Amino acid sequence: MSVQMLTIDQDILDSAHLTVDQAKVELAVYLYSQRRLSLGKARELADMSLWAFRQLLALRQIPPHYDEDDLLADVETLRALRPQ
Repeated sequence: MSVQMLTIDQDILDSAHLTVDQAKVELAVYLYSQRRLSLGKARELADMSLWAFRQLLALRQIPPHYDEDDLLADVETLRALRPQ
């Protein structure tokens, strides 16, 4: 796997009033909200713990990615774990 670098001019960061770390967080939140990144990959890009990233998403009122298929899979898991 090759590593690619994204370069953002300092004047752009200055205009946005962002540090490099803040820009990474903003990008991670945006890509997660657009369903372009999973929660794990987005928190990795943001360089935050899972708990901290989830809190940030909640503060910004960005719902978790959880749809009907996820619910059905969870129900099946619970049924399989239920004592017989």
